[in-house]
Amino acid sequence: MVDRYSREEMASKWTYQAKYQAWLDVEKAVVKAWAKLGKIPQEDADKIVKNAGFDIDRINEIEAVTRHDLIAFTTSVAETLGEESRWFHYGMTSSDTIDTAVALQMKDSLALIIEDVKMLMESIKKRAMEHKMTLMVGRSHGIHGEPITFGLVLAIWYDEMARHLENLEQTMDVISVGQVSGAMGNFAHAPLELEELTCEELGLKPAPASNQVIQRDRYARLASALALLASSIEKFAVQVRHWQRTEVYECEEYFAKGQKGSSAMPHKRNPILTENITGLARIIRAYATPAMENVALWHERDISHSSTERFWLPDAFVTTDFMLHRMNNVIANLTVYPENMMKNLNLTGGLVFSQRVLLELPLQGVSREDAYKIVQRNAMKVWEEIQQGRPTTNEKGESLYLNHLLADEELRSKLSEEQIRECFNYDYYTKNVDAIFKRVFK
Repeated sequence: MVDRYSREEMASKWTYQAKYQAWLDVEKAVVKAWAKLGKIPQEDADKIVKNAGFDIDRINEIEAVTRHDLIAFTTSVAETLGEESRWFHYGMTSSDTIDTAVALQMKDSLALIIEDVKMLMESIKKRAMEHKMTLMVGRSHGIHGEPITFGLVLAIWYDEMARHLENLEQTMDVISVGQVSGAMGNFAHAPLELEELTCEELGLKPAPASNQVIQRDRYARLASALALLASSIEKFAVQVRHWQRTEVYECEEYFAKGQKGSSAMPHKRNPILTENITGLARIIRAYATPAMENVALWHERDISHSSTERFWLPDAFVTTDFMLHRMNNVIANLTVYPENMMKNLNLTGGLVFSQRVLLELPLQGVSREDAYKIVQRNAMKVWEEIQQGRPTTNEKGESLYLNHLLADEELRSKLSEEQIRECFNYDYYTKNVDAIFKRVFK
């Protein structure tokens, strides 16, 4: 299937139109609050709410002279109003408008990310159920360890995404705050009730205390949450990339009819989607640094944060949104090769069962040290013979390691042939998969 994701929905949250509309929404909410408090005539408030508008070209024209975007905005809006414009932006400072408006943009954007995460979790869950008992080899240090199932790998991914979902939902609460506290945050020119009414109108909470800006630890929390999420998506992508290696070939990205992998080598089927995801994760993590450095503003505020936020906020949201959709496409359409998983599981001639044999010997009174020696010396023989090109199974289909163990007299004095053969049973390694799935998927 072709990845047909469109960025328009998320990108639309961060256009100039969206920014100025959010500013206008905040300003109108403040006007409504002033009217409720009896500070300005209701008739004037109604006119502002009904008629206030802006023109982006006009804002740009004014800003070229004023060199102040908020003043350019308020001037443009005032031109759409009459005498009632005197109440527009009354008792406010620029950051009251801007930071509260950005909270609205972040809130709407994060809601999309949360839905993306839920979408990806459903795709992971579907594939996990499909491959719940699909045997494959587990690896540590990149080396074959013991048998696991592909479904178990995906269950771990699902559990990891569930933590991100919880973190993002908590982050939503942290960033969904506004302020109308005035130039130094002292409420000298506006009562606390004004802020409370404004935030209620906008679906935000009032910041319990603010100076001239919303404190940037909230933004840093958001950047960190997105960076952590991107890191997990990268983890999944790197795993897929390994599985698609020619010498592994346990899974691969869906390769569409007519798709080309290389301009020079027509045979290539490359993991381009997951490589793209890996690169994008680096960008999203990079945004956490300026977000954290923005926490330390001078005194009640400066604007060193402003320039970075114009970059990292929209791009982090758009890029994360894109990554999640792309990873969902990869998982939903991933081509899985169970036969190759089993082939690789048997690649080491039964060595994946070594711990099972090791654990049986202490039950027969053998010390762990002696048991380890017995099991390891036979394992080392297998490694050497595999390197020499010897087949990993005999004519009966029995593994090389099993043959060596059955021929070991010291081992046979402790374990019967039946006991040794039982150690090579795959069911032993999948007996708790159902219980693990119940934990994860509840």
